[in-house]
Amino acid sequence: MERHEFLAKLGISMAAICTGCSLVGCGSKNNDPRPGTGENNPPASGTGNLFNVDLATELQTVGSSKVTDGVILVRLAAANVASSFTAVQVACTHEGTSINYNTGQGKFICPLHGSQFSTTGAVIMGPAALSLKKYAVTVEGSVLTVTA
Repeated sequence: MERHEFLAKLGISMAAICTGCSLVGCGSKNNDPRPGTGENNPPASGTGNLFNVDLATELQTVGSSKVTDGVILVRLAAANVASSFTAVQVACTHEGTSINYNTGQGKFICPLHGSQFSTTGAVIMGPAALSLKKYAVTVEGSVLTVTA
């Protein structure tokens, strides 16, 4: 094999390896569920209003939820008052996977390793050792506001 053939084949091989690496190991930041990265990153405290929800059209049933800007908001009861809702960070404090709310059990559960959290964000069962960050919820008329 001549030198230029070797270099051409080496170049093609390296391109294939790099393409495979970028497809397998290097996702966009928005797909990275670890804390501190991507869309699961919880908002910092003191940043003010995070988002609003129109209760006339959203979260109308107990157990319904909405994930926005790293926060999961859940309706816990029927009344349109702040105590009928909870808002916590969506990223599990163990490895950052998005948690889900289990209406039947009344708690947040991480699908990756099974960590469980109360509606206030407190750890019920590990492996997570840290509580979820909880956000303030206010309701005025049919507008719910989540603040940090």
